[in-house]
Amino acid sequence: MLAALCIAGSLLVAGRPAVAGEGILDVLNRSQSLRLAQLAPVDPSDARARVLQASFQQVLSVADGLGARPVSLLVVQGPVVAETFHGRIIVVNADVAARPEGERLFVLAHELGHVVHADWAAVGSVYQRHIPAEVLQSRTDAVAALLGREMTALSHEQELSADGYALQLIGRLGHGMEAAVATFTRYGVQVDSATHPGTRKRIAALRLSAP
Repeated sequence: MLAALCIAGSLLVAGRPAVAGEGILDVLNRSQSLRLAQLAPVDPSDARARVLQASFQQVLSVADGLGARPVSLLVVQGPVVAETFHGRIIVVNADVAARPEGERLFVLAHELGHVVHADWAAVGSVYQRHIPAEVLQSRTDAVAALLGREMTALSHEQELSADGYALQLIGRLGHGMEAAVATFTRYGVQVDSATHPGTRKRIAALRLSAP
């Protein structure tokens, strides 16, 4: 499963209450920083890191829409498959290096899509609209249900959009729908979650958007 924005239902930072006076953007950014710090980067000289960095450069070479947005790739061990932190740091599991080239490129291009589309900023805007002042438990409890629904809808939209972007990019690198489908089905057929549409929805949406 690709994972880009996995905070849809969270109003606290890793189970800890917000610091007094913090705004919601502070809370969200601190949450991302804490999660990022818990990951274990592999040595850049690791063969898997070299493969993934080379694949990332391939994706960047055909990318459009990035403009001046900064973006970097961090290869890690651990539970993350692929995720974008702070809207600019793409984290990918070292084991993705062993996948066929088309799948590997699709995973990286999908995450780049989240950067290009400024999805992290959009997430912050939704949270800030619902929690515009200091983060207090009473305020977050009052909006949690509505915010959760709105964030799920936004996250699904962002995932489908990143899928479409990834399909375009890997097409420029000689791969197509078969690589995307293989990426989606590697872990079996998934159902809808709070952050991601189900496998069948993602494949159907891609087929509709394919040239």
